Amino acid sequence: MTLACALGCGPAADAAPPAIANTEINYLLGFVEQSGCQFYRNGSWYTSKEAQAHLRDKYQFLAAKGVIKSAEDFIEQAATRSSLSGKAYAIKCGSAPVVPTNQWLREVLARYRAPTG
Repeated sequence: MTLACALGCGPAADAAPPAIANTEINYLLGFVEQSGCQFYRNGSWYTSKEAQAHLRDKYQFLAAKGVIKSAEDFIEQAATRSSLSGKAYAIKCGSAPVVPTNQWLREVLARYRAPTG
């Protein structure tokens, strides 16, 4: 192993999140894209499609590093704040108040996991 790998190479083979986490994260990403909501990031508003693309890129990067093992990890690590500025992300859907993306996605996940019937 090289010194560079000893200092910074992450797991490769087992980097992918468990199947259930991947299913839930893909559901959340799809929900973001289809929501039609506006996504606030680093001082600008973006469309739901732009938000989904950005969050998917962050997810793929972090999953490859092995730090995403659950939907909650995705929300906390990729969808809560900017990795560059540290500023929180927010969501605005129609005339509803602006809410932190973290809160919004946790509510979406809870509804997804809730038993039906």
